Amino acid sequence: MSEINIIEAIEGVFHGLEELRDLRSWRNWIVCLKAIFGLPLEDKEFRVYKKFTNRSRRPRGPFREFWGIVGRRGGKSFIAALILVFLALFRKWERPRDGYLVCIAVDRRQAGVILRYVKRILRLPAFKGMVVKEMAEEILLKNGLTIAVFTCSYRSLRGFNVLATVADEIAFWRHEGADPSAEILNAIRPSLGMHPDSLLIAISSAFAKFGPAYETFTKSFGENDPDILVWRAGTLDMNPTYDKEFVAKELMKDPARARSEYLSEFRADIETYLSSEIIDAAMVPGRFELAPQKDLNYVAFADPSGGSRDSFTLAIAHRTPNDRIILDCLRESRPPFNPQAVVKEFAEVLKEYRCGVVVGDRYSGEWVREAFREHGITYDNAEQTKSELYLSFIPLMMAQRVELLDNKRMIIQLRQLERRAGGRAGDRVDHPPTGHDDCANVAAGCGVLAVARRQGSYFGFSEGPMY
Repeated sequence: MSEINIIEAIEGVFHGLEELRDLRSWRNWIVCLKAIFGLPLEDKEFRVYKKFTNRSRRPRGPFREFWGIVGRRGGKSFIAALILVFLALFRKWERPRDGYLVCIAVDRRQAGVILRYVKRILRLPAFKGMVVKEMAEEILLKNGLTIAVFTCSYRSLRGFNVLATVADEIAFWRHEGADPSAEILNAIRPSLGMHPDSLLIAISSAFAKFGPAYETFTKSFGENDPDILVWRAGTLDMNPTYDKEFVAKELMKDPARARSEYLSEFRADIETYLSSEIIDAAMVPGRFELAPQKDLNYVAFADPSGGSRDSFTLAIAHRTPNDRIILDCLRESRPPFNPQAVVKEFAEVLKEYRCGVVVGDRYSGEWVREAFREHGITYDNAEQTKSELYLSFIPLMMAQRVELLDNKRMIIQLRQLERRAGGRAGDRVDHPPTGHDDCANVAAGCGVLAVARRQGSYFGFSEGPMY
């Protein structure tokens, strides 16, 4: 198709979309799009640009990266879909052969939001015959380009000729990497760098003060960087049709959350649990498990599960004469599994390390106690909550007194833990909404338990027989 700019496309071929019939509600997005693609801004538009970018100078040309920190329901996904279709059909790429325009999202459901917009846009009469094949997660176009969606795993992106990327809700990415957002950006940028007209579109609501979204915001917001544009705006700034009363009620109900979600303010009450440097320093590369030794006294911690959703995990550790905590063993049974069979398996491991007692989650059901008792193991409830155990584990890690196993899932989970300010109730530590912490939980619990037992305060538990 002939090359036109994105504003001409919105006023022309895209205008048949229901969302764009009244362009007045998209005024700020139109200014944003002009800025991204280096189109001239009128004086009134420049004032809008300065408000949401905190920049003092007009754009000198198109940007290579756009970071949109925009409130929920602010129109981010729809605009991202428009950009993808525009780039796929109207930009003349120098090396388009087998080119991909990809949307990366936290999960398939989220990725599907933008893909559904893309499919609906491509059904406009102006694009009749442009789609060669439409699949669940890919759309092959007549010009040889492909629009595809991926979940946030850097491994799945290597090897593709990527022309443009949408990183959807990047502030919330949690998956099979220690820092998935950083790893995916590192995987995708070499391909983007091969194309002078490539574009990275990172869009997200604001979240915690860590990760690439926050780092880019702190570095480039307000800076006249010719390559990276950061645009921060609230929901109502970008979508004036959204319910103002609803936003006001949300701000009254939970100010910290609502100011993040609707006003695009990064949350000061959420931070990383431990830095990657501290965790990496504690991990011993290549040490996956240590065999039981007769002259050592071990402690054990378990995180039981019913077998349908969470893993059932067990950790065993000991404390050395020079006060180091050594994680010797970490076992995980991932769902689905038979809980009784896992208890039997873990009981045998405990006996190998001469542990007659295992400590675990105090909220677990009575079935766990009974199941271990059948195999001669006493199951005692931890007096501290999971969050309290994590907080007690911090000084041990900071003092570099812990040696962790080279267990990838445990390391990932430790890195993903979030610490939230809890006011009078104290800080809370937990995994993100889409994550797990079964391996991290037993590692931290075992470390704290090893210290408590050496100090003669075995959490008030009966020690049981030693095997």
